Order: sequence, then structure tokens, then C-alpha cells
Amino acid sequence: MIHGTVNTAYEAVVGLTVQGPTGRSREIEAVIDTGYNGFLTLPSDLVRELGLAYRDRSRAILADGSEAFFDVYDVAVLWDDSLRNTRASAADSTPLVGMRLLDDHDLNIRVQRGGRVVIQATPQ
Repeated sequence: MIHGTVNTAYEAVVGLTVQGPTGRSREIEAVIDTGYNGFLTLPSDLVRELGLAYRDRSRAILADGSEAFFDVYDVAVLWDDSLRNTRASAADSTPLVGMRLLDDHDLNIRVQRGGRVVIQATPQ
């Protein structure tokens, strides 16, 4: 189970540990974005710091309807107490958790400042 809180800007935020191929890791705070259908976004400087391996380039349609391209990297995320290999798009913004990373999980958000955020594996 992953816990977080709703911040003063009414964003659901969770703390995650991301790890590169050499084992170097970093704690981050990521905003849950249910409008983002990817896995995870990370700032370019963090991608470089962790030495993430380039995977490919992807195209996305942003909320304003514009088109953008992002470099995609392999990354490991501490997720539900185990390392999970996933993908991260380099985006110079606050890290985002997308819907693909939340696949097969329930998301519960108590929408109020300081509200509880819980991500839990869906029972099979």
C-alpha cells in the first residue's frame, strides 16, 4: 500500500523512491495525474543524475490539445514494497504518476487539504 496526502494546491501527492541501473536512488514526491495515461514523468536533471537508459521517444497530446514529444527511459520504482521496472518520460515539471503505473490498483483520495491518499493493489 502506498500512502500520500492532498497538498494545499489540492494535488494528490505520494512519495516514491526511483532507482537507476547502477542502484543509485532518489526519493521524490509525485502528483497523481488521472489525465495522464503514461507511467511516470521525471525531470530531465533527475534522469541524468540516475543515469537512466534511453528507451524511445513518445508523442503525447497535452491538456490544452497541443502535441509534445518526450524521451522515455527505463527506471525502477519502489512500488508496494518491491522494485518495479517501468518507464519514465522526461518532462521538466513536477513528477507525475500516470494511469499505467496505477494499473491493477485502487486509488482512494480524501479530497481536502491534508486529505489521505491511498494506492492499493486490487484484490484478485
